Amino acid sequence: MNSTRRNVGLLAACQALLLTNSATLIAINGLAGLALAPAQALATLPVTCWVVGGALATMPASLHMKRVGRQRGLSMGTLWGIVGALICAAAVWQQSFWLLCFGTLVFGVYNAYGQYYRFAAADVAGPDFKSTAISLVLAGGLVGGILGPTASRFTVDLLAPRFTGAYLALIGFALLTMLLLRFVRIPTPDAKVRAARGRPLREIAAQPKFIVAVLSGAIGYGVMNFLMTSTPIAMGVCGHPYSDAAFVISSHVIGMFAPSFVTGGLIKRAGVLPVMFAGAILNFAAIGIALSGISVAQFWWSLVLLGVGWNFLYIGGTTLLTETYRPEEMAKAQGTNEQAIFIVMAISSFTSGLTVTQAGWERVNLYALPLVALAAIAIGWFALVQRRARAAA
Repeated sequence: MNSTRRNVGLLAACQALLLTNSATLIAINGLAGLALAPAQALATLPVTCWVVGGALATMPASLHMKRVGRQRGLSMGTLWGIVGALICAAAVWQQSFWLLCFGTLVFGVYNAYGQYYRFAAADVAGPDFKSTAISLVLAGGLVGGILGPTASRFTVDLLAPRFTGAYLALIGFALLTMLLLRFVRIPTPDAKVRAARGRPLREIAAQPKFIVAVLSGAIGYGVMNFLMTSTPIAMGVCGHPYSDAAFVISSHVIGMFAPSFVTGGLIKRAGVLPVMFAGAILNFAAIGIALSGISVAQFWWSLVLLGVGWNFLYIGGTTLLTETYRPEEMAKAQGTNEQAIFIVMAISSFTSGLTVTQAGWERVNLYALPLVALAAIAIGWFALVQRRARAAA
């Protein structure tokens, strides 16, 4: 157990550094894109490219780690973050919007590898500690939620042109992540597991539990990203200064990860489906507050509740997913889940820029409502199916 907790602690620290970089990118990418884009509607394209980079890399990253092991694969993944940050800094220096998009695309590969920290925690934890281990690793994002936007405030104007220093600062966090990963001990699957193929993906994906897990995670992430990505732009249009937008994003990221200290315990006590359903309800509440006005307080409450709702859906969906595959099927099942999440995120980040600049903040929130309803219906349906199955047993 001491070894498990040590590994989980190190993975949580890596998650913190990953989210420091992610929160910084969230805070500055839309604004840098707005400053460089040939048209306002393309402002969030750098964010979209970051997500697309993750979508393209997530399945290859999963298969790569199956072949070389989690530790080595995750360490190699940080190199993509270093290269991507250098390209982004060069793009701002040259005032090139399209080079910025390419840089965020490369950086997205690092994010694809980093999304597997929570699955690495599940690898080192026993069945009774699995949901807590996943939750505690994601809790590391709390540090990123504070450190990322805070660091961006000090580095955004550190070098000219604006945003250059903020992008270069990402390299230091990636290097520290690489150092921490050297001390993580994750069991490498034996040759038999690495060579085994398991069931076809279509058979794994046909399970109702798998469908609900992937759907909830993808919608939870997609809705969160759709609203979060457009928030700095919407607040700027409403006349709020960058410092207020950075504060709201920082609070949102804290809302995403602070509940992780208790989410695993809630799942153990109440069950995974009730926690996931509560996440959908919190998403509804966040949208309702966003539709009620455009003060800083309303942006803050909406984004904080959105973050907590994401936490319940994401951790719940991850926990549910780990119950759907065998060890030899892990790479393709996890890769499929992550790919679905990244694809939805790519669509949501790009359309959020178009929607907020062309139709406004209110329309952004209205478009999110049907997706949240779909997740709530799917979770409720599966809970009913399970209840009937238990009653018939």
